[in-house]
Amino acid sequence: MDTPDPFSAHYPTPTAARPLLGLTVLVVEDSRYACEAVRLLCLRSGARVRRADCIRSARRHLQVYRPSVVLIDMGLPDGDGADLIAELSNIEDTESIILATSGEPERENAAIAAGAQGFLPKPITSLAVFQQMVLEKLPTERRPKGLRVVLDEKITPEKIAYHDDITHAAEMLDTPPDGATLDYLAQFLGGVARSVNDDGMADAAQALARKRAAGEAATSETAQIAGLIQQRLTDRIAI
Repeated sequence: MDTPDPFSAHYPTPTAARPLLGLTVLVVEDSRYACEAVRLLCLRSGARVRRADCIRSARRHLQVYRPSVVLIDMGLPDGDGADLIAELSNIEDTESIILATSGEPERENAAIAAGAQGFLPKPITSLAVFQQMVLEKLPTERRPKGLRVVLDEKITPEKIAYHDDITHAAEMLDTPPDGATLDYLAQFLGGVARSVNDDGMADAAQALARKRAAGEAATSETAQIAGLIQQRLTDRIAI
């Protein structure tokens, strides 16, 4: 079990090459692709990473241990990430750094208003940006000593992680989806498609979101997404 103190003095001393050594990052993220990107960033930075794919799972994690950093996606299958951010930020004795992320940059204001200490727009690919966002929130004694070279390295997960996300989307369409499922599907697919530059899927997800926002039937848009999903599954992400 992890120590209840995310900045305990017995943690390994961070180094210039591994500035987040000793930290534990809880990623509350429903996308396998986005989660894999954060895993690689943490691996290069020296941090440990754990994943929760929904708010309910995150709450179970937080009952057991206190992570150094909680990175929360704003769009989750069982609720708005802002609600979890507000819940964590209202805990008086919490020392965890609370960060938000989203494929919709306009969600930043809502994240900060809920209590997030920083916002990372998706896709999160820059090692330098990720490290700096965490380091500037850490207590001074938990930062690496002296000067360090900031590597502007870009992280690119394997496309198989996107295939996992497409499979998840296909499962949502196994039965006729209700309105809430369609709203989530549009948000989920839009975010992951933009992360991998799958413009066709991103455009289809946006079209579905527009129809849903207008209160109109979205039968053709849902059918188009279903067809694109099947194509991606057949072609193994031929994008």
